[in-house]
Amino acid sequence: MSDKLQSIKGFYDILPADTALWQRLEDAAQRVLAQYGYRNIRLPIVEPTELFIRGVGEHTDIVEKEMYSWEDKLNGDRLTLRPEGTAGCVRAVVEHSLTYNGPQRLWYIGPMFRHENVQKGRQRQFHQIGAEAFGYTGPDVDAEQIAMLARLWSELGVADAVELQLNTIGDAAERAEYRQVLIRYFEQHADTLDDDAKRRLHANPLRILDSKNPAMQAMIEAAPKLLDSLGEESRAHFAGVTHQLDQLGVKWTLNTRLVRGLDYYNRTVFEWVTSKLGSQGTIAGGGRYDSLVQSLGGKETPACGFGIGLERVFLLMQECGIEASNSPDVYLVNVGDVASKAALTVAEALRDTGLSVNLHAGGGSFKSQMKKADQSGAPYALILGDDEVAANEVCLKPLRENGEQRRMSLSQAIEALHR
Repeated sequence: MSDKLQSIKGFYDILPADTALWQRLEDAAQRVLAQYGYRNIRLPIVEPTELFIRGVGEHTDIVEKEMYSWEDKLNGDRLTLRPEGTAGCVRAVVEHSLTYNGPQRLWYIGPMFRHENVQKGRQRQFHQIGAEAFGYTGPDVDAEQIAMLARLWSELGVADAVELQLNTIGDAAERAEYRQVLIRYFEQHADTLDDDAKRRLHANPLRILDSKNPAMQAMIEAAPKLLDSLGEESRAHFAGVTHQLDQLGVKWTLNTRLVRGLDYYNRTVFEWVTSKLGSQGTIAGGGRYDSLVQSLGGKETPACGFGIGLERVFLLMQECGIEASNSPDVYLVNVGDVASKAALTVAEALRDTGLSVNLHAGGGSFKSQMKKADQSGAPYALILGDDEVAANEVCLKPLRENGEQRRMSLSQAIEALHR
């Protein structure tokens, strides 16, 4: 016997026992996105490597350490499995001139890929829903996207388990000035920096602020604040965001160390976090990226977006006791030669009325079929024997609550199942 093949480390199967909760999450997200006027765009999984180098940032962890990249054997092109969705969405907007006739609100869903240390809530193939708004300059879209996520958490039943952390990182010129201030500060504390911080010191010093190293926390906490380097326009934009969130009743916490891990962000940045998932507590994050479209070949276009980590939201829903079922409405038991031939017609008649039906196939005794009916999770079994076919009737038996088995016409059974 040959060895059993297994999935690649960090790439996993989502089994039927979990897909009902996944579908509940995805359906709720798509419903909320539609309420806010976002339209779906389908993006390829493979993109040119250069897209992420230019878009995400050459000195980010994603580009330096985490991308799955290779050279195409046919033409030598450098290709990459997408590690995030924003760069690909911007590429599509530029390539197809989607903003030619005005602003766009777009969303996408699908797998992303990063070569990371595998742990709970962090896989090498993971799934995201992303939303991107192009052509909007004011703080209202920033606030609206945050409010949209707040509405989603309420619909999913996890609103009490999440917290919004908010910050502003200003514009490029302000950030460049702050970058030099930060480098000088960290150089004065070089003995405290770990190897990762030393590597980032001159390439991406803002990322040091996001370090979780306990030995560096006091030093980071005392670092100069980016807010002190912001100009009047950036301050006004952030004030506009916070004012609108307050008007909407969306609670937020200022986190001056929040910078996000991608180079394209400016001004507003935010994360929705939870304490229920340990170190993988960020379930969604995003912000404004007004220069990315132009840097990828398009016209100057303001933009704002976010990504939702579906695996982490799924785990949070489980932690909060949220359940979903993919059980059928009815399990159709059929015993006897005549009944087995009539069962398919009966099942189709039930489905015509919108019911989901698990039709027993493969024969078996009445006892074994009833056992499978119970295992299916269906609330009812519809029993069809040769005698029932002859009488043009069926038997309806409750499986999840007390109640007697009743013999009735098919139309009466359908009416009872729809109650």
